Amino acid sequence: MRVRWRRNGQVTMFFFPLCFFLYNGWNAVSAGTERKAVFLCILLVKELVLDNCRSNEGKIEGLTDEFEELEFLSTINVGLTSVANLPRLNKLKKLELSDNRISGGLEVLAEKCPNLTHLNLSGNKIKDLSTIEPLKKLEGLKSLDLFNCEVTNLNDYRENVFKLLPQLTYLDGYDKEDKEAPDSDTEAYVEGLDDDDDDDEDDVEEEEYDEDAAPGEEEEEEVEGEEDEEEGEEDDEISGEVSGEQVFLEVFVLPSSAVSFYSAESV
Repeated sequence: MRVRWRRNGQVTMFFFPLCFFLYNGWNAVSAGTERKAVFLCILLVKELVLDNCRSNEGKIEGLTDEFEELEFLSTINVGLTSVANLPRLNKLKKLELSDNRISGGLEVLAEKCPNLTHLNLSGNKIKDLSTIEPLKKLEGLKSLDLFNCEVTNLNDYRENVFKLLPQLTYLDGYDKEDKEAPDSDTEAYVEGLDDDDDDDEDDVEEEEYDEDAAPGEEEEEEVEGEEDEEEGEEDDEISGEVSGEQVFLEVFVLPSSAVSFYSAESV
């Protein structure tokens, strides 16, 4: 499940209507219905976009460690000054933190998001290399973006960052040899999710196709059976075994220019 909430407000305000719809299958409505419904939805979320929401003292209300399956989190321009209050998200792989006011405290990322592979810190107040040094503990980190940060103005910026973080493959979208990354981090990830959905749809279509194939064979058998029945009826009519008010025997005579119909009326 993907959840996108781009307006100012709490995460829970968006979840309640959707959760009540999914929660309909539960039998009784108790005093804890809302909470249970929200928790049920949270367990299904893998991608969460909270761009332009407002944080309160470094916290985004509703964003908790209950998002156990979350793999992609975007908190662009939410007013964060640090990541100290970020919940523990063990399965998180991609984190968008651009256009905030973060100036340090990145050491908590290794503890709270140990499986990060892509991190975007563009547009933050990062001024020196010592600020990003704690990212060495993120052994799986492959891509780091620092666009529009003051640190990018330092001499030999790229060379020094690659030395400081040897696990990196891409810095600001380019590798050590200045070759551009094949896909932008966020778009590649979202497309990956879409591809998974498309694969599921393809599997369903294949199953439906297989199911439709069998009825096709049955239709051929039915047509053959109907032809046999029609032949049997014609034999019965000719032999006079079929009774009725009128029996029409259609005899097709094919002269050079016309077709004549002869009918015989039974007595």
